[in-house]
Amino acid sequence: MHPRQLFAALLFAVTVLTAGFAAAAAEPENTMIITLKDGDVVVALRPDLAPKHVAQIKALVRSGAYDNVAFHRVIEGFMAQTGDVQYGDMKDGFNADAVGTGGSDMPDLPAEFSNEPYVRGVVGMARAQSPDSANSQFFIMFAPASSLDGQYTVVGEVVSGMELVDKIKRGDAAMNGVVTDPDRMIKVRIAADGN
Repeated sequence: MHPRQLFAALLFAVTVLTAGFAAAAAEPENTMIITLKDGDVVVALRPDLAPKHVAQIKALVRSGAYDNVAFHRVIEGFMAQTGDVQYGDMKDGFNADAVGTGGSDMPDLPAEFSNEPYVRGVVGMARAQSPDSANSQFFIMFAPASSLDGQYTVVGEVVSGMELVDKIKRGDAAMNGVVTDPDRMIKVRIAADGN
């Protein structure tokens, strides 16, 4: 085969594989829509990287557990953290002193670390010191943070609406990003379920 033909064949194969992956990542069953005060943020969930974490997130979404949950820790140039369904529900049970320490009534999950880098728009699972302590809390990256690579489970990436994530109210830097009167996820849904 001529080098030009070989290059064209390789380019075609890469294009087909990449398109197939993008389509799989954006399937409605693995697309999470987070409604914020300024509009919708669309997240392509990654069951290929973290099947147990994605399954738990989808179960929590479908139960309505994430609706009205605060972005309780937001650090400029780093990330916005949310998902404390135990203490972060702004309409039912918000506890400013405890938010960020809770989870859900579902079990903590074993780590599903990958080689996926933490770059702008990546969604990762928050956890305590134990790698196997992720439950319901997650964060969205404002900027790359290679120090998180391989240390936290990647569950998805923002595919649209990152400009809305950028508008989430920031926390106090002196308080490790704790937010007073925080913004919230108004409603969270899986695209396959409709509105």
